[in-house]
Amino acid sequence: MSKSNFTRRGLLKTSGIAGAGLALPTIFTASSAAAFTNEPTGSSVTLGFNVPQSGPYADEGADELRAYKLAVEHLNGGGDGGMMNTFSSKVLQGNGVLGKKVEFVTGDTQTKSDAARASAKSMIEKDGAVMITGGSSSGVAIAVQGLCQEAGVIFMAGLTHSNDTTGKDKKANGFRHFFNGYMSAAALAPVLENRYGKDRKAYHLTADYTWGWTQEESIAAATEAMGWETVEKVRTPLAATDFSSYIGPVMNSGADVLVLNHYGGNMVNSLTNAVQFGLRDKEVNGKNFEIVVPLYSRLMAKGAGANVKGILGSTNWHWSLTDEGSKTFVKSFGEKYGFPPSQAAHTCYVQTLLYADAVERAGSFNPCAVAEALEGYEFDGLGNGPTLYRADDHQCFKDVLVVRGKENPTSEFDLLEVVEVTPRAQVEYAPDHPMFAGGNLGSCNPGA
Repeated sequence: MSKSNFTRRGLLKTSGIAGAGLALPTIFTASSAAAFTNEPTGSSVTLGFNVPQSGPYADEGADELRAYKLAVEHLNGGGDGGMMNTFSSKVLQGNGVLGKKVEFVTGDTQTKSDAARASAKSMIEKDGAVMITGGSSSGVAIAVQGLCQEAGVIFMAGLTHSNDTTGKDKKANGFRHFFNGYMSAAALAPVLENRYGKDRKAYHLTADYTWGWTQEESIAAATEAMGWETVEKVRTPLAATDFSSYIGPVMNSGADVLVLNHYGGNMVNSLTNAVQFGLRDKEVNGKNFEIVVPLYSRLMAKGAGANVKGILGSTNWHWSLTDEGSKTFVKSFGEKYGFPPSQAAHTCYVQTLLYADAVERAGSFNPCAVAEALEGYEFDGLGNGPTLYRADDHQCFKDVLVVRGKENPTSEFDLLEVVEVTPRAQVEYAPDHPMFAGGNLGSCNPGA
């Protein structure tokens, strides 16, 4: 568990962050009277929204930015208030945060760690952002989380699913609401066993970066534990757009299941190529060939079209949920933008509210006070049922959805159906679980 450090003073100097891909010499400064980096002194406070506005995850980024703007509108008293009305905490009153109007700046991560760190650094140093949030790539999230730790600001992770984000790369200044690869596997495995049986041979295509690696590890371990054999694991470049050369070998491998550890545009393209090669129509080992997508989103389903029909996967949240928080958010988002929100939008909206709520409960923007308010925090009403922000690693624990591509969708948004709500207890794990070992949460850094 991280400890507060309200006594640290002076300039914080940082060098390159391991694994971030770019060594940016950095000096984060604040006024000599400031107790922490970018302490708000005027009538407003600035948040930094760092999302992929270009690159393979740009669709997710666009929806994240919509959600962030909606959250700011609600925090400042505009619109219908959204999930502030259903949130179990009642400290947010629509008058900004601690009486300060919420403003924001944006950056384009380009789904690249170097670019994401550079834009986050700019928002902190030039724009005075007191909190950074966003991203749709775990590589980006881990790089920016490390930067925020050294800068002395809170990082409220957007869409990041790698085990490493709250595992070996966890940081005291970073918090993740989104679920992870282990949770997807724990939710999916029993459903896969029930639908497809224990005697299966799986071939993995995996995005070659931290998310893909830990998602592959998680789903392979869970399926092997129930009797499946892993035939092959093949890594694919994140920048790839044509996966034809990777699909051919699958057909001659003896596998009867293809696991696509791909997300965003990668998944849309790899699934499309797999269908074009006729994999969904094949019979192997006396069984119908199946495709599994461990991490799903509505935006991916829309991009892949009819190819997703019947394909199982997991998701953090879905707009068809009927709890009051979900219905309220879908209504607010839909009235503003004309279509339902994605899981990326939901996560980013919720993270913004959770940050604002923690500031209000702490009575301070000091990142260490905010961290203390978030650690061990239990809440409800934000669309995932009762949720815990665990103090040990800053990972949220909540129910996980297993979904399937709809056979007969009624609209371009009605593409996934929830086949099982996996209870939180089934996806929980110990903080020292081997898949999350290594690293150290460390102590909160208030910065200047």
